[in-house]
Amino acid sequence: MNETTFHWLMPLGVKNDFVFNPSARDFMVEEIPLYEASGEGEHLMLQVRKKGLSTFELLDLLSSRLGIPKRQIGYAGLKDKHALTTQYLTLPAAYETELRTWEHPQVKILDLQRHGNKLKIGHLKGNRFRLRFKKVLGVQKEKIDRVLEWIEAYGMPNYFGLQRFGITGENWKQGRALVRGELRMRDRKMREFLIGSWQSRLFNDWLSRRVALSRLLEEFEEKEVERIEGLPVDTLNGAQKQPHFFKILRGEVMMHYPYGRIFTAEDQIAEAEKFAARDRAPTGLLPGRKVRRADGAARILEEPFDDPKIPEQGSRRYAWIFPDGIATRYVQEKAHYELSFTLPKGSYATVLVAMLKGTFV
Repeated sequence: MNETTFHWLMPLGVKNDFVFNPSARDFMVEEIPLYEASGEGEHLMLQVRKKGLSTFELLDLLSSRLGIPKRQIGYAGLKDKHALTTQYLTLPAAYETELRTWEHPQVKILDLQRHGNKLKIGHLKGNRFRLRFKKVLGVQKEKIDRVLEWIEAYGMPNYFGLQRFGITGENWKQGRALVRGELRMRDRKMREFLIGSWQSRLFNDWLSRRVALSRLLEEFEEKEVERIEGLPVDTLNGAQKQPHFFKILRGEVMMHYPYGRIFTAEDQIAEAEKFAARDRAPTGLLPGRKVRRADGAARILEEPFDDPKIPEQGSRRYAWIFPDGIATRYVQEKAHYELSFTLPKGSYATVLVAMLKGTFV
């Protein structure tokens, strides 16, 4: 794979040429909280709507306005700058009076209530998205409809979106250089962020490899795919007859869906059937310390995308997700296609768009 571009493979061979320019008018995101505000406590939970600002820029605004360190502001997830987004924050309750009167042209506080604890990353259920595509004519609409039908039936790969890799798409290179000792950085938060980008790159490369194998298994027998891909004999044994597009391998690390414990698959066929029923899903490796690696055949495909030198905590990430609540509206006279759906936390709407287009752009 070319180091300066991203060619991660999609499950379908569809290519589509509609227009999607992320903006506050055409891209809306609403965070779904993990729990409601308690109504009492030493913190304030704010529901905030913003446009033209990243979450970090919003934190800078609040920090400057209130004269407090950013570390005192809690948030559950990062929201896109190029969208109209609604998310939840927590701040010390001592600033309630000032926050109730604070105004900013790009920010509106929709709700403010007392709460017992500070929000932390991951304290959300997921996100609701509303998108508008333009210049969607007859054949483009038919292609979008067809891919969405497939997604409703099978779900989609849980790639990290391109925004995970920075404006130039090369944050991961700095992360790799840090891991290899070729770069030094004193800022711990930035160091962790850049190494996280390298972990994300390895995950995406692994996932693309697994999607490629699943596509090949639609056309060729297991033994043929093993020969084509230079895999050991029986690596793909038991994969082809599985009901889902994405094939479960022996030794796969699974996780109950949409959340739950991680475990290693012991019965490949039974796990494949439960995956097709959306009871659980396979996971991919974010390399690092103290993380479960796959076994057997699944490890053969995972190992080339592992980096044992990464000093940060590793984890597992769903390789596959199932969007909920997909709804569409086509405005023929404007050639606009409106789409709404819900994704679990940590998943990217831009990946669903990439699947509709057939490529990352």
